[in-house]
Amino acid sequence: MADEATTMSPRLGFTGDVMLGRNVDRTHRGGTPEAVWGDVLSRLRGLDGLFVNLECALSTRGREWTRTYRPFHFRAAPDWAIPALRAAGVDWTALANNHLLDYEEVALHDTVDHLDDAGIAHAGAGADERRAFDPSVVGVGDLRVGLLSLTDNTPEYAAGPDTPGVARIEMDVADAVERERVRDLIANVRERGADLVVASLHWGPNMVVVPADRYRTFGRWLIESGVDLVHGHSAHVFQGVERHEGGLLLHDCGDFVDDYRVDEELRNDQSFLFELAVTADGELERLRLHPTEIGDCVVDHANERAAAWARETMRDRTAALDADPSVERAGDGLALAL
Repeated sequence: MADEATTMSPRLGFTGDVMLGRNVDRTHRGGTPEAVWGDVLSRLRGLDGLFVNLECALSTRGREWTRTYRPFHFRAAPDWAIPALRAAGVDWTALANNHLLDYEEVALHDTVDHLDDAGIAHAGAGADERRAFDPSVVGVGDLRVGLLSLTDNTPEYAAGPDTPGVARIEMDVADAVERERVRDLIANVRERGADLVVASLHWGPNMVVVPADRYRTFGRWLIESGVDLVHGHSAHVFQGVERHEGGLLLHDCGDFVDDYRVDEELRNDQSFLFELAVTADGELERLRLHPTEIGDCVVDHANERAAAWARETMRDRTAALDADPSVERAGDGLALAL
């Protein structure tokens, strides 16, 4: 999809968790791969670039992780999941999260290999620490998007100097060693020609609607250190958006597709497709939020009731940040001029 982009105001899509395992896998395996995207598919295909958090392994091998207690284990069969990602036009997946090693190291290797074979870029996991932390640069027309993938979840899944795993840090701005490491990653991706730098972060606890101060501090520090967009996920519910020194923080993008039990108050089945328009040289122009809703292991455009709830709730959660980004109504969703 990225090679079809024009040089005029590329539109980049960002989603929260894409979990294609368990019941989603059982529902769609053997069927039409693109069915998982419901009536959102055409909007996804219309983007110039699409970047998601992949919340599962892509493998049929391995055993459930039992070295430490894990309540859930997620994996999807690559013979349908890879065609599904390609059908939506996914350009890049974040792999630094708390589920990539749910079926041990062999499933991590399979995930990386299948994504590579499909031409889908990724970051955040690898055969060792160096490769896990290695950023990606993705071409969207003439725009080059640099992407880091990091998590503070699941220390047992962290890559070591010679062992597979995910790119894990504490996300603590008081840690001088960590600050230097992250600055080096940002410099690395800039040196590789990135016009726009995205930090995709799987951070914080589940079902929390306002990010903790420590995460806001770390996200703002990233912007101050050269990141243009913080793409947050992990809470399973969307959080507010925030502008800071010319950059943008999507504190949490919620869940995009999964089979999770729905909290009737927090509505983790409702979120947005976050669409960012940028200039050809990477300047942020406008953010559009398109309401989405998960049902029966399929993501669709939110119905009128759900869209109204999502708009009001996003305004409230953004206001709770005291960031005043002037989120305005736009169609059935919201927009923010940058």
